[in-house]
Parts: sequence; C-alpha cells; structure tokens
Amino acid sequence: MTSWPQAVALAAKRLEAAGVHSPRVDAELLAAHVSGLKRAQLLIADAPTPAQLAEFDALVARRATREPLQHLTGSAAFRYGELAVGPGVFVPRPETELLVDWALTRLPKGGTVIDACSGSGAVAHAIATERPDATVWAVEVDSDAFEWLESNLDGTGATPVLADATAAGTLAELDGTVDLVTANPPYVPFDIEVAPEVDFDPTGAVYAAEAGLAVIQPLAVRAAAWLKPGGWFGFEHDDTHGTVAPEILNVSGFTDTEDHDDLAGRPRFATGRLGLSP
Repeated sequence: MTSWPQAVALAAKRLEAAGVHSPRVDAELLAAHVSGLKRAQLLIADAPTPAQLAEFDALVARRATREPLQHLTGSAAFRYGELAVGPGVFVPRPETELLVDWALTRLPKGGTVIDACSGSGAVAHAIATERPDATVWAVEVDSDAFEWLESNLDGTGATPVLADATAAGTLAELDGTVDLVTANPPYVPFDIEVAPEVDFDPTGAVYAAEAGLAVIQPLAVRAAAWLKPGGWFGFEHDDTHGTVAPEILNVSGFTDTEDHDDLAGRPRFATGRLGLSP
C-alpha cells in the first residue's frame, strides 16, 4: 500500500520533470489538501485511501500542466489570511506583500484607502484586517474577478466597488479626501515572456498595452484626484519599469517619488506623495 510520503516523493519527481519551481512543496501542499492534514502530519499519517490517492494523482497531473497550485486548492495565502481564488481572478503573488508593508507605514490612524485594480482583494483584505480603523474601498472592473473580491472582503469592513478605477466618475465623491491609494494593475508588456502559470490568470489582469503602461498612466492621474494633498500612492509594476514608473508619478503631480525592489532585487513598486497645495 502506498504511503503518503511515497506518494509525495513520486509526485515531486513528476512535478520537477514538468518544470514546477517548488515541486516538493507543491506535492506536500496538494497531499495536505486532499488528506485534510498539515504537511508535517503526512509523515506519520495513515496511508491514503484509494479515493484519496486517485484525487491526489489527478491534482498532480493538473499541476504538471502548470495549472496554478492555488487553483487546485482553491485558496492563496497572503500575509496573515487565506483568499479564495480560481479561474477568472489573478492569483496574488508574495512580492505584493511588500507593497502592503509600505502602505501600512503611510496610512494615518482612521485613514481612507482606495485599492484600485483590486482583483482578489488581496491588498484591500490585508489593509482592512490589519488596520480595522481604516476605511477601505476596493475597486475592480472585471465582473468575474469581482465575485471573488466580494467573497474575500465579506466581513472585513472593506467596500467592494465594481467600476473602472481609471474613470473620472469612479468614487468621485471621495475626490480630495483619500489618504492612500494602492494598486496592483495589469502591467506586463505584451512581448514579455512569463511563466506558464500566468497563462491561467485573466489576460486583462496581467497584460497592458503601451509597454505595459496603459493602465498605470491614467491611474496615476485618477489617484492624484482622489488623494488629499500629502496623500500617498503606491503601485506595483513590471521589473522593466523601474525608471519610468517614478517619472509617471512626477508628471502626475507627485513628489518624494521612489522605486522599490522586491526580495530578489528587481524593481517592483513605485511610490509618491501628492504635492501639497501652495
């Protein structure tokens, strides 16, 4: 009878051969998902039932096609929470947690936040749950992603808004009153090669025209309108945008502009402060 450690070892070899970045971890997480156990418990767990083994093998086969692990388990870890994800919504990446770290240092007590291009609601969820004193709005234009957003923000106090974040009329009632705007917009240039897993993300949440800047440029203008003087805007961008992203902020009325690297040393997000009125 095949044990869980044996099944995991075989699965890890299969995933490694398929080019999966973390084959052992993914195999263990899939086994934990099927068995209902924690990864550490798999070493001493009872052998999987034939039904569990069949389910596990089927999930491993799908992961070997590079279908995202999070689609298979139905959830993605982000900071201190778990988000429901699946087809139709962008799977949040760990590097986006750095944007949240920065945002929390700029958010005044009782402040108002707009998270634009919110997708699964990862950033909005983190800010709302870690800073319950804040008022958080999460804006998403895609109706499929918005269903995931609504579900993930339920009970957090954050308000989901189905709208185009770059449109002048979106949350216009908040113009000039917002303390912080965050965004993880579509920003990948069409000609950039990406990992196979990205093919499972919604195209509109990943790619943007004009060298990946088609959303970032109008969003900077909209953020400047939402913010009160001295308010902050931070957005994630492609690693080819390390120079141009702060420049977009500069021409959109922001000062103290800066670009920030991710943990791998790649340019990852840009920040700026709306200029104070004279």
